[in-house]
Formats: sequence, structure tokens, C-alpha cells
Amino acid sequence: MNQQMKRLYEAASEARGIRGQSDLARALNTSPQTINNWETRGISKQGLLSIQNVLGISASWVQSGHGQKFVLDKSNVSHAQMGSKQIPLISYVHAGLWTGAVDAFQPNDAHEWLMTDLELSDSAFALEIKGESMLPEFRPGDRVIIDPQINPQPGDFVVAKNGEEEATFKKFRPRGMDASGNVIFELVPLNEDYPTMRSDAINIRIVGTMVEHRKYRKR
Repeated sequence: MNQQMKRLYEAASEARGIRGQSDLARALNTSPQTINNWETRGISKQGLLSIQNVLGISASWVQSGHGQKFVLDKSNVSHAQMGSKQIPLISYVHAGLWTGAVDAFQPNDAHEWLMTDLELSDSAFALEIKGESMLPEFRPGDRVIIDPQINPQPGDFVVAKNGEEEATFKKFRPRGMDASGNVIFELVPLNEDYPTMRSDAINIRIVGTMVEHRKYRKR
């Protein structure tokens, strides 16, 4: 069974005593065949919205297993609205292959998809932080959403390609212009134990600019 559905059945049983396809179909006012399709193929975007709105189960948690399982329901807290745009979570190798003229990502390009309400280009993607070069702000397992169509400003965080097989995630710091009018910049790690890279010393190409950072509470 699809992992999203395993999480959904777990939360639906805990919150509403729902067990099995028929119970879930009735609760969501959909057909058992739709539930069966989700078990095989994964839950549709509209299905995730319905699950959150009807059952109070976090769509982001169902999709990724990260964050809070249930949407908060307190008098001074409104229900979180899940975004309507899907962003692919891709590998650092895949990000390093970005050429500047990609089409919208396809389902087989991504490990999974994140939802956001940001207005982003079709080439936007997400990465999961690995390593310790950006501690303490960015921890392994955090996710960042990157838009290649947004030019970085001083202090922004960017994904860049430096000639290696993989992209890298660092802070952007401009350092002036070269004789040809190109911007000289540094890629700065937040962890001082790691080196800074400079564009006039090595060939660095900016892939895209971070527009969202998602932190996940470690258990």
C-alpha cells in the first residue's frame, strides 16, 4: 500500500475511528474505487485538500510524514490552508543538472511533492538539507523551496552549481563587478568550519533562490 495511505488510515482511525476503504469513502463523500486508486497510486491533490478540510488531518503530514499530524483546532487558531501548487522534491544531482531552460517538472522527476501557496515559476523545486555547512539555521532534514526565476539579493540563500556533479546550498554575498560587468559573488556557509566559495576564483553558476524554508521538529 502507498505510504501516504498508510499514514492516512493511521490518523483517520485515531481521530475518527475510521477503518477500511468503505468507512473512509463515506467520511470523504467519495467512492471506494477512488480510495482504492489512492492506495495504489497515491493521493491526488484534491484528495489531500479534502482530507485536511473534512477530517482535520494535515495534508502535509499525510504527504510527507513530517510536521504535525492534525490541523490545530483552537478558538484562537484558524485551520491551516494547504497550498494549491505542487513543488517537486528533487536530488542535489538533479538540481545540478538545471540548465536555465527547463520545462515544468514531471512526476517521475521527484522523490515526492510539497504543497505551497506561493506564486512560483513552473521550474521551482525543493531540496532537503543535508550536511552541516548551514548550521545552525538549516539542519539536515529541513526542506527549502527554490525558484530559478528569482534573482538573488544580498543575503539571500541560493542553490548553485560549482562544476561538481551536485548542486550546493549557501548564502549569497555580492562582492562587486569584474571587468566584463559580471557580478562577483561569494557563496557563504553559515557554519564557520566550512569554506567560502568565490565566483572569480572558481566557476560558480547560480541555479535559483530560496523562497521558503521548512523546519521540522526532531523527535
